[in-house]
This record gives sequence, structure tokens and C-alpha cells, in this order.
Amino acid sequence: MKAYVIEEAGGPEVLKLRDIESLAPGADEVRIRVKAFGLNRAEVYRRAGKMGPITGLVTPGIEAVGEVLEDRSGTFRTGQRVATAMGGLQFSRPGSYAEEVTVLGSNVADLEGTSLSWEDLAALPESYLTVWGALGRLLEAGPGQTVLVRGATSAVGQSGVAYAKALGARVIATTRSQANAERLTAIGADEVVIDHGEVAEDIRKLVPDGVDVVLEVIGAATARDSVKTLKPFGTAVVIGLLGGPATLERFELMSDLPNATRIAFFGSGIIGTSALPIEASPLEWIANLIASGKMPSLRVETFDFNDVPRAHRLIESNRALGKLVVRL
Repeated sequence: MKAYVIEEAGGPEVLKLRDIESLAPGADEVRIRVKAFGLNRAEVYRRAGKMGPITGLVTPGIEAVGEVLEDRSGTFRTGQRVATAMGGLQFSRPGSYAEEVTVLGSNVADLEGTSLSWEDLAALPESYLTVWGALGRLLEAGPGQTVLVRGATSAVGQSGVAYAKALGARVIATTRSQANAERLTAIGADEVVIDHGEVAEDIRKLVPDGVDVVLEVIGAATARDSVKTLKPFGTAVVIGLLGGPATLERFELMSDLPNATRIAFFGSGIIGTSALPIEASPLEWIANLIASGKMPSLRVETFDFNDVPRAHRLIESNRALGKLVVRL
């Protein structure tokens, strides 16, 4: 089968399309014919050597959608439409930038009940599973709540806006550029705040009592300011590190964290474990809402399989305002 491999860290040019062996699935694994996959900064960082050394051949990719080719357990039938994400992809096992991928069965979600296109399905798994884990399981956000999405123009940030709105929450989104405000409003934001580094004062003007939830995509760089927007018993959950290192320098619990509030972290590596089984996820529900026009598709550009290096260049340019996908 054809797959992208990396033999050394570097720029997009180190992504090489090669013929490699397909992996037969073990008893707890599923082999999938990849129809499309989403692109993520995690793959850019992996390619650049920022997520561990490149030893041997590395196939990048942490998510995909496609059809089941083989499942020895019998859980999934041949030809069934499915999605997969995480479960060691691109680290402990070859990733999804390939014509086929063999994954842990626990990291496979059934999508048989939706007619959404492969391209739009490919925009869902990693971003929406992350947002679901944070807002749907860790916090249980819902109707009547106010959710602030800090760093909303990223792919996962936009998923946070769309998902929180689908749950019935009031959504406030931040962006550094006024030019992005229309996009955020179109996908579900009730208000958009321009982020100049500190937004707490502006958020308090909109919501004097504070917000219920902060979905923090920028990370440690803005977390200290973000928690100032919380109402008592509100929670800020960090799901991204767009702003740099994950370290909070000299964070004072009594002065920096408002009284009776919390700060948490959600990492998508837990997806597919017994703590967060993927079969409980709302991926099919989200896909059907998008198919019916009740929720926006966040896909903004689709690339051919032979054009992945160009897609990586677009991600690194920070000009992609939404999810990029590859169709095989």
C-alpha cells in the first residue's frame, strides 16, 4: 500500500510517499481502508521532531475515516463505515497518512448511520472527540450555560464553538483578528471578542457574573487571564497549547485563581481507553446534524493524497481558517 513516511525530522519536504507493507490486524485490532483523513498540528510537530525523535520509518497521522477491511473480533463487519483517532497512531504504531491503517479496536467508532461525505466526516474525529471529552464528559456543558472558547479560530477551537452551540450553550469566542469574527459567528458564536492578550475585562462586560466554562485552546500563555472570566464554581479546561510551553510560571492559587473556580487539562490521548470509550462519543450525532444542515461543516479545503506536503505548508502558514482534510 502507499503511505507517507518520515525518515528524518524536517520541513514538509521530508514527507515521502512510498510503498510499504500493510499490517495484518491482531485479535484486538481493526484494519481500515482509509477514505479520508484530517490534518492536525500534531502531525506537523511529529514531522518536525518536536514530539520525539524520528527513529526508523514513521508514518504520521492521528485520525481517519474509512471502511473496515478486517476485524478478527467480529465487532465490525467488512465494509462498515467507521472513524478512528489516537490509540498510539504515529507514535507506537503507523499513522493514518496511508491507504490502509491498522488500529486498536477500542479506537474505532461506528459511522454506519450517517450519509455525510467522506471529506466532511474526515473533519470530525480528532477535533470533536477532544471537545466532547472536555465539554461533554469532563464538564458536561449544556443549555443555559455560557462557554468561552479562547483561541476559537483553530480547528479544535471552531469545533468547540460549534459543539457548545449544538448543546444549547451561549458561546463567546475570541480571535486575534477582526477579520475572523464573521467566520466565528457563522459557525455558532453568539459574541466574538478580539483578543489583544487579555480579555477578562471585555468578557466581564458581556457577562458580569462570569462564564460557566472556559475552553482554553491557547494554553498556559493565556490561562491566567482566562480563569478571571469564570463565575464561582466555573471551570477552565485547557485542551490546546497554541501559545507555547505548557508551564504556568508562578501561578498563585489564592490570587490568580478566583474563589471557588477550577482549572483542568484534557488531553486526547485518553480517547479510546476504558476511561473514555470511543463508542460513547457523539460523532454520529454530529455527522447527522451536519448532514441535515443544523450544524456547520468546518472543512475548508480538501487535498489530494499526493498533495500532503503542500497541506503541511498551509498549516504552518496559519492561514487555514478551519479543518484541512485529505481524500484518497
